[in-house]
Amino acid sequence: MKKSIIAIAFCVLGMSLVTSCSRKVTRVATDAQIDLSGRWNDTDSRLAAEELSSQILSGNWITDFVQEKGKKPVIIVCLVRNKSHEHIESETFIKDIEKALISKQKARIVQGGKMREELRAERADQQNNSSVSTVKKFGLETGADYMLQGNINSIVDAHKKQKVVYYQIDLELTHLQTNEKVWIGDKKIKKFVKN
Repeated sequence: MKKSIIAIAFCVLGMSLVTSCSRKVTRVATDAQIDLSGRWNDTDSRLAAEELSSQILSGNWITDFVQEKGKKPVIIVCLVRNKSHEHIESETFIKDIEKALISKQKARIVQGGKMREELRAERADQQNNSSVSTVKKFGLETGADYMLQGNINSIVDAHKKQKVVYYQIDLELTHLQTNEKVWIGDKKIKKFVKN
């Protein structure tokens, strides 16, 4: 008798936990601004990338380059280091920057990092395994004129159940031939979080 009462009690407890812990998931627009934790999120990444790419392409350096060379500059977007207090997937931010730059059609973007190495490995493989008429040759990559690099930093000020999180994204565009910094920009984001 005691065992059956205990078994019934566990069943009732289990059923109440299952029904009270149900989760509802709703699809939302990918550009919807949703901030649950107060930490860096997709909206911060997208908005910072859009603003910084607009800053980059409105600088005097691009007008000077086009007037001197008569063509669009070529940019390689390199590492944006995460020096903040939290995990930020900087590759997502880099891709947002590249998309924003490409969509404005004022500069050309070349592949960088690990993906560039994969392209070179494929080109090397083609030398032995592709027909002569379709093989892609070495030494014909488009060289970048400028390199974009930067950092994401943060400062947290917290007291009891409140905190302010401040992010600063600093980017620099450097001429590859001369090492001259032709543009420096930043985007600042400040969030007040109250629990």
